[in-house]
Amino acid sequence: MSKRRLCVLGGCGGIGRSLVTAGLAAGYDLAVMDLKAALERHPAPAGTLAVDIEGSDEDSVARAFEAVRRHWGALDGFVNAAGFLIEKRKLVETPAEEFDVTTKGNLRTAFLTGKAAIALLEKGDAPSLVNISSGLGAYIRPNFGAYAASKAGLIALTKTFALEHAPRVRVNAVAPGPVDTAFLRGGTGRSDESGAPNIDIDAFSSLIPMGRIAVPEDVVGPVMFLLGSESRYMTGQTLWVNGGAYMP
Repeated sequence: MSKRRLCVLGGCGGIGRSLVTAGLAAGYDLAVMDLKAALERHPAPAGTLAVDIEGSDEDSVARAFEAVRRHWGALDGFVNAAGFLIEKRKLVETPAEEFDVTTKGNLRTAFLTGKAAIALLEKGDAPSLVNISSGLGAYIRPNFGAYAASKAGLIALTKTFALEHAPRVRVNAVAPGPVDTAFLRGGTGRSDESGAPNIDIDAFSSLIPMGRIAVPEDVVGPVMFLLGSESRYMTGQTLWVNGGAYMP
């Protein structure tokens, strides 16, 4: 039996690297997509297909997914683990350019790569697409307005893709709370990852019933579940992974 083919967008980030490790352990063939700078900082594991991409650029997306098509011809799984947060600030203090960059990087990227991935998933075996959203997409907090809006849009995008491509392709989302990765320090490929976190980790941890913020491995299990046959009757759903901080 041939291996299932999985592509991870943002595969060099904290969650992405853990997903790639878990996918390899589960026997998937892996493609890792990320910014060129991210691939240079955290090279993809040996034996995986590494593809540089700027997810908000239509031409770059087309080239990246054409590389995957030439390599495999189809996909069985796709995870969008890309995303970034520039800075915390009130909406009235957010420059329009910063709002546009945030929504472009998070929402437009999901739209363009989702379309491209589905074209290959439709040729795959029991295909599944998983978007990484955020608890902030529904559990609104001050000073995260642009990011929250883009992640709420991602949940809507997930549901729409799910409806439009059922029953052939399943499309779901995982929405974690804060995860202790380079994302909190400027993002992989967009910073040197050494800055101070953009949240007070101790303060956030004190508000979470489980007593801590997440680590990447806490998010990997739910994603792998949504990729696999155990979730074969689920589509258009969002799994909230936040240690009990948000219970919709």
